[in-house]
Amino acid sequence: MSKAPARDHYATLTFDCYGTLIDWENGLLGFLQPLLESYDVHVIDDWVLELFAQYEPEAQTKGGSYRRVLGEVLQRFGTRLAFTPSEDTLDAFAGSIEYWQPYPDTVAALKRLKQHYRLAVVSNIDDDLFALTAPQLGVELDAVITAEQVGAYKPDHAMFREALRRVQGPVLHVAQSRFHDIAPARALGIDCAWINRSGASAARDVQAEPDFTFANLTELADALC
Repeated sequence: MSKAPARDHYATLTFDCYGTLIDWENGLLGFLQPLLESYDVHVIDDWVLELFAQYEPEAQTKGGSYRRVLGEVLQRFGTRLAFTPSEDTLDAFAGSIEYWQPYPDTVAALKRLKQHYRLAVVSNIDDDLFALTAPQLGVELDAVITAEQVGAYKPDHAMFREALRRVQGPVLHVAQSRFHDIAPARALGIDCAWINRSGASAARDVQAEPDFTFANLTELADALC
């Protein structure tokens, strides 16, 4: 853990969702690895996540729904690995978000933090897909800012400007991805807490210095509550 944030300094904690609150790596792998094996493709988990980290931002530059983005990513996997996913499979990839689970520390930490702060999510997702996730978080959020609402994907600054417009400050942004979250939020002068979860990530890595670093959300809640 880095230096501790001042308790009660922030009015709102904004969170990245997938990769910070929800275990998107295992969610992705839980769908992709059985699919690849069904085509007799056998690759290691880290390679799958590295390829996803390359393809997802490229697909997002074209805009459109996150459902479309995931479909394009899966089609690129097919092109790379010589298989053609069906339309039903493309749709099922987005639908699998319903079964992506919170990290073990997520719900308890959010419940503790909710007693002291407003909580919001800033996520590269569609509204209907986030609705599949929201019940698993265990708290009522004060705001949800999605890529569908804003018409842009993080790391686009528009996502963070919209969050600042809609939530009460001062704001601490909490995220695992330095590419999607820490770098752009810091560029806008938003205080950031990096959740440095161990293991392979499905996000590109970039150099970005957060204000605070924690290994998990339990450490964050310990520091802020």
